[in-house]
Amino acid sequence: MNIFKKWQDQENSLRKNLVFLIIGALIFPTSIPAILVFLLPLLDKRIGIGSFFAGNANILIGILFILMGGTLAFWTIIAQIILASGTPFPMLPTRKLLVLGPFKYCRNPMTLGTLMAYGGIAVMVGSVASLVFVVLFAMLLISYIKLVEEKELVLRFGTEYLDYKKDTPFIIPVRLAAVKKK
Repeated sequence: MNIFKKWQDQENSLRKNLVFLIIGALIFPTSIPAILVFLLPLLDKRIGIGSFFAGNANILIGILFILMGGTLAFWTIIAQIILASGTPFPMLPTRKLLVLGPFKYCRNPMTLGTLMAYGGIAVMVGSVASLVFVVLFAMLLISYIKLVEEKELVLRFGTEYLDYKKDTPFIIPVRLAAVKKK
């Protein structure tokens, strides 16, 4: 766990931050959606699972979730860069605990936004395999957050994080319109 503290304390150049953000942009908003749209629907056909595509309803619901999730994920990245001099990547973490912007409503807005967007893609294409992939991805991501990231945040931010954790929902914003008062 000390590696996380070391990463937080190191100075990173703008170039290094941009390289990591570009790599992330190639994986999360492009490669995984391509798998969900192109590869996994083929798997459905190959193993004989029918599509749950019902036309415009799938498209409308899918696009709605993609837009909401993508907007939330993008807002989270911008907040991490501007408000806390960091990125979503553990190797280039934020320098301070973020409790503003999307982090005011839940502790893991990036996860929420990403899962909403990927779920929207799976619904839009009507692929059972894509939907299963999103559920498995969610389980892995949430496990990582619970087993690694939360411990790392306690190490880096101590009681400040523990207080934030106590007062702020994990992933589902229970009180979207409420403004936290401290």
